[in-house]
Amino acid sequence: MEYRYRDASEMKDSGVEWIGNIPKDWTISRIDKEFNVRNEKVSDKEYPPLSVTKQGILPQLENVAKSDNGDNRKKVCVGDFVINSRADRKGSCGVSIYDGSVSLICNVLTPKKLHPQYVHSLFRNYYFSEEFYRWGSGIVDDLWSTNIEKMKKINIPIPMGEEDEKIANFLDKKTSQFDSIISKKEALIEKLEEAKKSLISEVVTGKVKVVKSSDGYDLVKRSSDDMKDSGVEWIGEIPKDWEVKRIKQISNVISKGTTPSTIGREIADNGKIRFLKAENIYDGDICLTPQFFIDEETNKILKRSELKEHDVLFVIAGATIGKTAIVKKAHCPANTNQAISFIRLYNNINYKFVYFWLSSPKLQENMWLYAVQSAQPNLSMENLGNFHIVYPNKEEIDIITDYIEINTIKICEIMEVLDTKYKN
Repeated sequence: MEYRYRDASEMKDSGVEWIGNIPKDWTISRIDKEFNVRNEKVSDKEYPPLSVTKQGILPQLENVAKSDNGDNRKKVCVGDFVINSRADRKGSCGVSIYDGSVSLICNVLTPKKLHPQYVHSLFRNYYFSEEFYRWGSGIVDDLWSTNIEKMKKINIPIPMGEEDEKIANFLDKKTSQFDSIISKKEALIEKLEEAKKSLISEVVTGKVKVVKSSDGYDLVKRSSDDMKDSGVEWIGEIPKDWEVKRIKQISNVISKGTTPSTIGREIADNGKIRFLKAENIYDGDICLTPQFFIDEETNKILKRSELKEHDVLFVIAGATIGKTAIVKKAHCPANTNQAISFIRLYNNINYKFVYFWLSSPKLQENMWLYAVQSAQPNLSMENLGNFHIVYPNKEEIDIITDYIEINTIKICEIMEVLDTKYKN
C-alpha cells in the first residue's frame, strides 16, 4: 500500500479552524449528520463494564466504582465510538471492539457510514481533543464537560467515496508496524536497563573485582576465600578487606528542605535560586524542568537546606521515593523541599560511590522495609542515615566508581542511539 503527500493545488481551506486544509474532493459535515447517538440504558450484568482510557475502550478489570450504578449504564456495541463527556484533553476515547456498557457520563456514537477505524483515528487526534474540550463548559480541569448536544455540532472532515476505508486500512498496517518497532525497542532498552543494574550491583557489592589493565578495566570474579560474611543479611558476603558502615557514619550532614509556604514565602516560575522538588529527580539526574525558583531572601531563611556541589540527593517521600541524583556545580545555587533529603559526605568520601550504592537494586529493595506506607510512601532521615553501605579502601572505591561511570555512560549512549533510530 503506497501513499504520497498531496501538493497545495490539491487542497482547499476547510473553513474550520481545528481542521485546516483538506483535499478538494472532501467535505465538511457535523457529527450529528454522520452518527447516531446511542442512549440505551442497560445493566452491567448483561453488558460487561468497559473503561474509557488513553489506549482506547478496554474491558474493566476492577469492579465498577461504587458511585456508578451497575443497573443504570449506557450500552456500547462493537464499532461504537465512546468518549467521556468530562473531557480530560488526554485522548481518553476510542471505537470499541467489545459489546458492553459504560458510565452514563459517556457520549456513545454509532457511525452511519464512516469506517470505524477512520473514526477511531480521527477522534483520538490531538486537535479533535482540543476542539471537543473547547465546546465544553464548567469548572476548568475539574468538572469541565462537553455534553452530547454540544458535541453533535462539531464539524469533522469527510473523505470522498471509500477513501475513509483506505485510510483505515493504511493506518491499521502502519500502526501495527510501529507497535512492533516500539515493542522491540522497549525490549532492548529493558535489557540494557537490567544490564546497567546488574553491573552496578555486582561491582558495588564486591562480587567481582575491578582491575585496571592496559585496555582500561577488567572484571575478575572473587573466590570464596576472598569473601567474608558482612553481618548484614540483605548484603550477604563482601570482600575480606571491605567494611560495612552506615550512611550517617560517612556523612557530615543528612537533612531535608522545607516548603516555602510554611514560612510565608512563595515559589516562582523564574529567579536566581533554583528550588528542587521530587519531580526534578529523574533517571539518576537532576532535570531542570519543571522549573521552580525562590528569591534570595527566602534562600537565606532556608539556609539550612541550601544545596552544595557533590551533595547526594535521595527522594524520601512520594511516588518517586528512592530516586537519587548528585548536585553539580551547574545546578547551584539551589534549595529543596521536604520530599528530598540531601547527604553531605565527609571531604575524603567518594560521593559517586555513595550515589551508585544508593541506586543499587539491593539497597532499593531494602529501602521498602523502612518506608512508611500511608497516603504516600515516605522515609525518615533517621532511616536513611541508618542504611548500611559496604566500604572498600579509597583506591578501590575510585577504580569502581570510574568503571561504573564509564560503562553506564556507554549503556546510556546505546539507549539514545536506539531511541533516535526508532524515532526516525
